[in-house]
Amino acid sequence: MHKSKKPVGFWSAVSMGIGAMVGAGIFSLLGEASAISGSAVYISFIIGGVIALFSGYSLGKLGARYPSSGGIIEYLSQSYGVGFFTGTMGIMLYFSAIVSLSLIAKAFGNYAITFIPVNKASQIWHHFFSIGIIVLFVLINLKGAKDVAVWERVTVGIKFAVLTVLSITGIVFLNPELLSPNYYPPSNDIFFSLAITFFAFEGFRVITNTAEDMPNPSETLPKAMMTAILLVMVLYVAIAFAVFGNLPVEKVIEAKDFALAEAALPIFGHIGFTVVAITALIATASAINANLYAVTNVTYQLAKDGELPAQFGKPIAHSREGLIISGVLIIVLSLLFDLSEIAAIGSISILFVHTVTHIGHLKIISETGGSLVLVLIAAILSLIAMILALIYVSRGSGYVVYILVGFILVASITEIILQKIAKKEIKPRVI
Repeated sequence: MHKSKKPVGFWSAVSMGIGAMVGAGIFSLLGEASAISGSAVYISFIIGGVIALFSGYSLGKLGARYPSSGGIIEYLSQSYGVGFFTGTMGIMLYFSAIVSLSLIAKAFGNYAITFIPVNKASQIWHHFFSIGIIVLFVLINLKGAKDVAVWERVTVGIKFAVLTVLSITGIVFLNPELLSPNYYPPSNDIFFSLAITFFAFEGFRVITNTAEDMPNPSETLPKAMMTAILLVMVLYVAIAFAVFGNLPVEKVIEAKDFALAEAALPIFGHIGFTVVAITALIATASAINANLYAVTNVTYQLAKDGELPAQFGKPIAHSREGLIISGVLIIVLSLLFDLSEIAAIGSISILFVHTVTHIGHLKIISETGGSLVLVLIAAILSLIAMILALIYVSRGSGYVVYILVGFILVASITEIILQKIAKKEIKPRVI
């Protein structure tokens, strides 16, 4: 196994996980989720966090036994062998990662245009900021893993401090009446909002991609995974209380593209709005940074296995050409879809891959030493959440379901073509 000369330690890994989750979650999706579950969105965040914790346990055990920069790609290979099925799932994972990054880029653009006068703000500026931040962090990731980890430690510290102050102050001054269960939507809507809220946690998987850069992955990776998820879960719930305890639901929905900054207005005034908006820019930027690092490792592993063109694995600077290709795809997706559509597509895709990964874990659980019960629960919860998200999406945006089917078909066809091109059989790696 490759050992990096620039190792990623426990807190660096935790920072990367938090950076990936918080940027893709609370800043970009709070308003979208509240449109479904209202002021009860905190319940949805708790449920999403519990699902993430069980998934994190399963992936942590797999990562401890099979430390690899490919993360889930390696676990699928160990469970199912390298072949058509694993290749298709790997490409699906890659698609979901690209979708995630396009959402974060759009969220960055949403907050960035709040600094432009209303009469001058336009969709062109939004695209300019969304594309610009992707280009910037492609260049940063070309410098290697150490620079990625350093950036994450700094940015996570900043946004955690700001969000903690906002949460505590918001809870101190909240209006209990606004959080009354009398205003909750039907319980079905709370569960359906998992289509959005789980996506706010899915970034924890990037920690699995740091394994080859960890000095002691068997011990560090599982601890980093669970620590990151727990910290983010507490933060999300606290923020939900602070926001909906100070703003009526309709206000949050109205400002859904920058809901968290809007929530700072009644507490801290326009200065608070500006500080939170700046923090949102830092948070979404750090999420792009962490996720690009993970995507590059995933594409490198897929390219090594012959499940993506070899071009993805070719070295460039201190990274791989897959980083450049992925950057282009992210920009294209950010121009095509809106936030809620991207979140639904990403949630369902990643829940599907997680379910398949946990089921595969059951096949090799004697190798990982994991708990059969906990891994089984992880698989069942991921499957239930995926079904709920599918039901919700099919009711509102039927064409999103067609896009998901299209993803699976494209992944399958891509794998078939690549297997025909690769004329020799690729055997699974043994660690």
